[in-house]
Amino acid sequence: MLAAALAGAGVAVLLLAADVFAHVRTEHVAGVNVWGYRGSPVPRKQQGEVRIVMAGGSTVFGWGLPDNESIPAFLERRLNQRGGRRYSVVNLGAPGQGAYGFVFDLEDFAYLDYDIVCLYEGYNDIGTITQRGLNNYLLWRRDSPVFRWTGYFPILPIVLREKAASLGGGASDQERVEFRGSAARRAVAGAMTAVADATNALSSHAGGPAPLPDNQAVSDECVEPWRRYCGSVRGAVEWSLAHGKRVLFITQPYVSDLHVEQQANVAAMLRARFAGEPRVRYVNLGDAIDMRDKTIAYDGVHLIAAGNDTIASKLVDPVMDAANAR
Repeated sequence: MLAAALAGAGVAVLLLAADVFAHVRTEHVAGVNVWGYRGSPVPRKQQGEVRIVMAGGSTVFGWGLPDNESIPAFLERRLNQRGGRRYSVVNLGAPGQGAYGFVFDLEDFAYLDYDIVCLYEGYNDIGTITQRGLNNYLLWRRDSPVFRWTGYFPILPIVLREKAASLGGGASDQERVEFRGSAARRAVAGAMTAVADATNALSSHAGGPAPLPDNQAVSDECVEPWRRYCGSVRGAVEWSLAHGKRVLFITQPYVSDLHVEQQANVAAMLRARFAGEPRVRYVNLGDAIDMRDKTIAYDGVHLIAAGNDTIASKLVDPVMDAANAR
């Protein structure tokens, strides 16, 4: 029994070391750090520093770009170029996640001691961009029981499966790859898949995916089908205020008539619920970029680096105003 326990502990240590290595190799390119957010782990907040978190889906994450070309990274640089106070901006973007995930991310990363919350998501709750539809309950990080229990986000299974797929040894999450590789490549791919399976097995013993809500919050100021989306935004704003934060809700550049309708509803809710509250600001960037221009919005949703910098430039003044709000 002791030998088996020691062997199991040894395997766990090796898997953890491999996972940390995978994070180091990918966190600045297309992945996240060991705590589940983009970029290097931020240090303890310094005296006089203003810390901002930006929550949303893949457009916050900076899908297809290195972490230093995401909106939060550009925003941090532009804020600090103004001089005066020191600003840090943490990228909590979670691919595929909608407004329902806002409050969970704010809770999970409360230890970062942030001052300002930027909420930037509407696309993933329209129902036409992702397969999750209007009621998007995805919790990208909390689907990992390891993250829920420890705050550590394991990335090795994702990396190994994608690498194995590229070698011809299995299917990625996006597509099935037909194997045409050599026996040696097949052996490497098989080994990677085996380690991914072992890592997944460790997670499965800790529990399954996070449970779905029994009754998601709704907001009566909004009409169907936007009442649940508005309820999620309202819940995140209320949570932020209750914990002494200042909030910016930001409308992304418009991508469709449905998106325009959705954002008109959430703006009406914010006016009705938080009128006169100086710690809450609404920033409408709906017309900031023409999302039909494929040279800047290559797939009609995600922006190239220059587009992300444009969005960041328009957030500098609202963020600085929020930092001075009382």
